[in-house]
Amino acid sequence: MKPIGPLMWEHRLIEKMLRLFEGEIKKISELNRLDTVFIDATVDFIRTYADRTHHGKEEDILFSELAKKKLFPEHARIMDELMEEHRHARQMVGKLVTARDRYLQGENTLKEVIGLFRELAQFYPAHIEKEDKHFFFPCLEYFTDEEQKQMLAQFNEFDRSMIHEKYNKVVEHLTKQD
Repeated sequence: MKPIGPLMWEHRLIEKMLRLFEGEIKKISELNRLDTVFIDATVDFIRTYADRTHHGKEEDILFSELAKKKLFPEHARIMDELMEEHRHARQMVGKLVTARDRYLQGENTLKEVIGLFRELAQFYPAHIEKEDKHFFFPCLEYFTDEEQKQMLAQFNEFDRSMIHEKYNKVVEHLTKQD
C-alpha cells in the first residue's frame, strides 16, 4: 500500500461526516434551536479526526518529508495552500465553538452556526479534491519505494498514539476542573 492510501480513506470518512451537515441545517431551521450535542460531536470529529489525526499525518509526516525534497514550484505552492487551508479549517471550527458557547449563554446564533456548517461543507470537499487529485499522486514521485514504506509505518505509529493523546488530554482537562 502507498502512504497516500490511508489519507484518501480518511477523506471518505470526513466526506460522510460533512453529508450530515445538510440534515442538521434543516433541523436547526425547522426546530429553531441548536443541537449542541451534534455540534460537540462535530467539533470533536473535526478536531480529533480531520485535524489532529488526518492533517497531523499530512503536516507532521508527509509535508515534513516533502520539505526535505526539491519540489517543483507547483507542488510547493499547493503544499503551502494546503497548510493555509488547514489553518482556515481550524479557525472555522473555533468560530463554531464560540457560536455554540454564545448560544448556551442565551444568544441567538442559529444563522451563524448554519453559515459555519455550510462553509465547512463547501470548504472540505474542495480541499479534499485538491489533495486527492492534484497533490497526493505527484508527491509519491519524490519518494523511493523504501521511503514510502517508512512513511506508511510512520502513519501507522501516528494513528496508534492518537487514542492515548486524546484521552490523556481528556483526563488533563477534567483534572483542571476539580
